Amino acid sequence: MLKVYIDTSVIGGCLDDEFSIWSCALFEEFKAGLKIPVVADITLRELESAPVEVQDILKPFSDKIEYVSFDEEADKLSRAYLDEQIVTKKYLVDAQHIALASVMRVCFGSA
Repeated sequence: MLKVYIDTSVIGGCLDDEFSIWSCALFEEFKAGLKIPVVADITLRELESAPVEVQDILKPFSDKIEYVSFDEEADKLSRAYLDEQIVTKKYLVDAQHIALASVMRVCFGSA
């Protein structure tokens, strides 16, 4: 089954007119058991400061989520993205999400 790494923008995308079609469709696939949501500790920290309605989007999926942690390998890869200017320092957190998805060898969902 396809595993999809989701970050806060994908979750919040469910409530955004511009991205809701895609984000909500992805969550419907999670609900149907067609894909497995992968959520990192860095995403959970970001969600702590997100509006409650964004935080609540994940609650019905808690038993379907595969949780992962940002580790040394992902940190090293995210720093390489910055060093090689693949991602600018302004988008460090995005580099971390992309690196972790790469290390975990899962698809990256984005809104």
